[in-house]
Amino acid sequence: MTDKHPDPTHIRLAKRVAEQLNCSRSTAEQFIEGGFVSVDGQIEEAPGARVRPDQAVAVAPDASLLELTPVTLLLHKPTGLEAGLGVPAGTAVHASRSQGAPQAVTLLHAATHLPEDASGIRVLQRHFRQLECFTPLPTEASGLVVYTQDKRIARKLAEDIEVLEQECIVEVKGEIAPNGLQRLCHGLSFNGRPLPPIKVSWQNETKLRFALKGIRPGQIPAMCEAVGLAVVGIKRIRIGRVPLAKVPEGQWRYLQPWEKF
Repeated sequence: MTDKHPDPTHIRLAKRVAEQLNCSRSTAEQFIEGGFVSVDGQIEEAPGARVRPDQAVAVAPDASLLELTPVTLLLHKPTGLEAGLGVPAGTAVHASRSQGAPQAVTLLHAATHLPEDASGIRVLQRHFRQLECFTPLPTEASGLVVYTQDKRIARKLAEDIEVLEQECIVEVKGEIAPNGLQRLCHGLSFNGRPLPPIKVSWQNETKLRFALKGIRPGQIPAMCEAVGLAVVGIKRIRIGRVPLAKVPEGQWRYLQPWEKF
């Protein structure tokens, strides 16, 4: 623990590790933030934590600075939470303008990590810092939202979100008009402009599967309304080539190294 008035016999953990390993203070801090350092058998990720001379400080034999690579988190956002507030509208399924909604990023912590995550990445506190989101969803929608520390992925999503195909499951009610499915695929207009061909199919009696690019705020509800249907819920299940997969609502997983948007 850090202290405004520390005991002079207590020293910063980073200094202790640097002395033990005969390495620089910055390298010691990276090992600590990488989750490789324990104090009395408990992992400590704060370089500024203060330790007593009698406390046992150990560095894992497999300590590596490779663990400090930036990560990308894939969250299954529930309805009622805001994601990507501040990102320009129109860059994803439906950028909400609602104010005061709880932020979905608050779900990103160790307790909500998918237990079956196949990435093999160890969950560290540093993975929840400096995250950016370029894939917003409104409070009334659910599904895949991407948070990343990786500048390359952030740039990819910011620049290419208009051309990345997004797949959504849309729950509807009402009776679809004659030839309504064909019109959803091609033949409708939105905001006075004809829409390009879109892939739409029935998943079951109440759910439609949309796969489309360059989607605009309010576009899916307007399309459904045009063919006699009302939207009950929207769930995004894929962005580009990256699926939400079997992540339960409210949980998240790591983007695996081989997964590309």
